[in-house]
Amino acid sequence: MTSVAEAMVQIRRGADEILIEEELIKKLEEGRPLRIKAGFDPTAPDLHLGHTVLINKLRQFQDLGHEVIFLIGDFTGMIGDPSGKSTTRPPLTREDVVVYAKTYKEQIFKILDPERTRVEFNSRWMDKMEAADLIRLASRYTVARMLERDDFHKRYSGNQPIAIHEFLYPLVQGYDSVALHADIELGGTDQKFNLLVGRQLQTVYGQSPQVVLTMPILEGLDGVQKMSKSLDNFIGIDELPVEMFGKVMSISDVLMWRYYDLLSFHPLSEIERLKRKAKQGMNPRDIKMQLADEIVHRYHGKSAAERAKSEFIARFQRNELPENIEEKNLVSSDPSLLLAQVLKQSGLTSSTSEARRMIQQGAVRVDAGRVDDIDCKLRAGPGCIYIIQVGKRRVTRVKLTRSGDLPPFSRTPV
Repeated sequence: MTSVAEAMVQIRRGADEILIEEELIKKLEEGRPLRIKAGFDPTAPDLHLGHTVLINKLRQFQDLGHEVIFLIGDFTGMIGDPSGKSTTRPPLTREDVVVYAKTYKEQIFKILDPERTRVEFNSRWMDKMEAADLIRLASRYTVARMLERDDFHKRYSGNQPIAIHEFLYPLVQGYDSVALHADIELGGTDQKFNLLVGRQLQTVYGQSPQVVLTMPILEGLDGVQKMSKSLDNFIGIDELPVEMFGKVMSISDVLMWRYYDLLSFHPLSEIERLKRKAKQGMNPRDIKMQLADEIVHRYHGKSAAERAKSEFIARFQRNELPENIEEKNLVSSDPSLLLAQVLKQSGLTSSTSEARRMIQQGAVRVDAGRVDDIDCKLRAGPGCIYIIQVGKRRVTRVKLTRSGDLPPFSRTPV
């Protein structure tokens, strides 16, 4: 049996906020399986790794012995979630929702245990509601409270339109928790308002209020915007193994640790060990390769992950680089040198300002990994050799030595 203290370590892992933690501890102390709810509106045909941040947390709750309710918002999907939107979001058709929901059901069991997962559709209770029932539900909340929500407040203050049906979305999401008697609801940080509505409605309906657990929003490949298909910065869980592997390898070294924290199933102690090894000189490329292998293995199996790794290495060595790469020898008086300075001194950019701009644009790769941190430094010392690309055509092999005598180090941001 897992103790409450041990369970809380797992539950807190990667979480942004738990409201209210003392209530969660009391629920765990009851010793019964808790009902853990997370809702997903089927707004696109496929899931990506950004969606799996919540699903991974659901799997952790399953492993702790709790009941997971994967709620497909086929009804709310036709309203359109206004969270974070500056304009009214067009609702989906019933046909779109049905198709997308089927795909979601097929994909989630790559993570969740189907024997311990309850799949629900909120149309099951919302379709039975008559107009009078919806009006009574709307009477449970005030317009003033709705306008406290950040995106509604901004749009109202900016004289931008807010459609009445958008106010219904958080109410229906909140009522889902009433219908399911949820003990805990998970959501992204952008869903906090909606999750708290669920707590309040449960109290109104005489239920014990759910605990709210929010998870961070996963950044996409650019390391800036949230992962999104519309922004083309996503990694789909149904993508070909080699494409998935290559995309993971393309993220920056800084973003890599964010992905480890939110996507990896490795124990926290193992991730901390990898961080220590990176500081001691292990090449982040090799650490990133372990992450890519884990993710591809999870969605496509061990043999597919091994093939993807081999193909990625072969493709990088064979096709992505010219046969004769120019070599540059640079000397640093310090144990590390800013990447922007390396780009300038090696002739890959005409100035450090251009170097910074190219880094910020995601146009710079070091040892096949994209770097978008302008403060990234490369270690200098014996054996410190880097293949640096700027854009598609400028490629140089840089040997970065130190004017002193130090043991070899590999690249890592400082």
